[in-house]
Amino acid sequence: MSEHPEESTFSQHQNIDDKTRLKAIIDTAIDGIITIDARGTIETVNPAAAKVFGYLPEEVIGQNIKILMPEPDRSLHDQYIENYHRTGIGQIIGIGREVLGRRKDGTVFPFLLSISEVRLHDKQIFTGIVHDISNLKKAEAALRESENKITSIIQAAVDGIITIDTRGIMEMVNPSAAKLFGYDPEELLGKSINMLMPEPDQSRHDKYIHNYETTGHRKIIGIGREVTGLRKDGSTFPFYLSISEVQLADRKVYTGFIHDITQQKLNEEKLRRYAAELMRSNLELQDFAYVSSHDLQEPLRKIQAFGDRLLTKEQDNLSEQGKDYLERMLNAASRMQNLINDLLAFSRVTSKATPFVKVSLDTILTEVLSDLEITIEQTGATVNRSPLPVIEAEPTQIRQLFQNLISNAIKFRKDDEKPVIKISAELIQLKEHLTATPGDEMVKLFIQDNGIGFNEKYLDRIFNIFQRLEGQKYVGSGIGLAICRKIAIRHGGDITARSQPGVGTTFIVSLAVKQPQE
Repeated sequence: MSEHPEESTFSQHQNIDDKTRLKAIIDTAIDGIITIDARGTIETVNPAAAKVFGYLPEEVIGQNIKILMPEPDRSLHDQYIENYHRTGIGQIIGIGREVLGRRKDGTVFPFLLSISEVRLHDKQIFTGIVHDISNLKKAEAALRESENKITSIIQAAVDGIITIDTRGIMEMVNPSAAKLFGYDPEELLGKSINMLMPEPDQSRHDKYIHNYETTGHRKIIGIGREVTGLRKDGSTFPFYLSISEVQLADRKVYTGFIHDITQQKLNEEKLRRYAAELMRSNLELQDFAYVSSHDLQEPLRKIQAFGDRLLTKEQDNLSEQGKDYLERMLNAASRMQNLINDLLAFSRVTSKATPFVKVSLDTILTEVLSDLEITIEQTGATVNRSPLPVIEAEPTQIRQLFQNLISNAIKFRKDDEKPVIKISAELIQLKEHLTATPGDEMVKLFIQDNGIGFNEKYLDRIFNIFQRLEGQKYVGSGIGLAICRKIAIRHGGDITARSQPGVGTTFIVSLAVKQPQE
């Protein structure tokens, strides 16, 4: 009998409470807990462990632990235990490592296994803590894939990419950047970024970084601008530099994106010089055309005036041959007057141009056909038209374009056939996916007739000034189609034609839908 029976009872209750508490902790643990005996037979399995392997606890208790292992561990596990009993050297016991488990459905998954050895009186058991790391491994794999993608993108990028720290030391240089500057990447890593800059930027760059770090005032970071780079061979080149600031966990880095604009700058300079030369040439041509035409007007007026006086006052004193000479002279003077007016009109296509506005080609065509109504009735012409779009254009010049082409279609008709003229349009996109800038989208106008046509070997000639394919039968100066070409070119397009003698002609005029602001 105990001298203090109440203490014995308290101790028994305390042991029961401790066991109950321990069992509750094990049963509610998030990680799996499994105990096996010295032969590998499963003695206890908490709910978390059973769930991880896809079993009910009663399905695995009494089974060898190797049923939870894939090959080759399943076949080798008995040997592992035997070796441990014989040598005392364990591969996991007291160490822990990442292993693979096999679920009831046969799927294999990774988990972290830590095993401890426990001796109870004369019995030896092993307790394994199972921590499922499937989601962790998936996340790691996804992160690796993402990092590999980013690395591949950087390495394969056409533009140069360089990362520097806050001291300006290069930490990453992709192949394109190294190639642009004429180096191998390893020649740049660990070096200061200012080695890629000509003076004075080379000497000032450290100050640029210091100013930004202290004041936050940006000159390129988050903005971007054109700068000059220094190659290994000492030559320089222009590039567009945009810099982004990246805050890492413990420090800050800057990433520069380098786009070589050498060819772009060369093209811009060529274009600038060409535009300046073209402007000078055009001004000279306009001045010449205007002065020449104006100066020719005065003597021409005198020829016409004195010719008219002869015709009215001296007609009776002239022989029939003299009258014929006079009539020819006055006709030549009239043709000369028309020629001068056409020349002035040609020079004014650019010199007197007004700004581009939104223009309904349908409306302008209707107005032109109204102006030509009498001519259309007299010749019995038929005009078939399809809907035309709205574009940015100079209305007066577009009216002039339609007037010239439709008049030509009526003028160069066949003697035995009434003219039939078809007018239609087609919208085209020069390059797929590009519509943002003027010139990306064009409208093609088709003016088709059934007239006399011409041999296409003369196609280049008909749009040149003063060029005519027909003889004196058709009145004209040969400037109309040259004006049409000049108008089309001013509107970002051109003009061409398809024709066969005796079959008819189709003039094809291309015009940009949008025009740059002047």
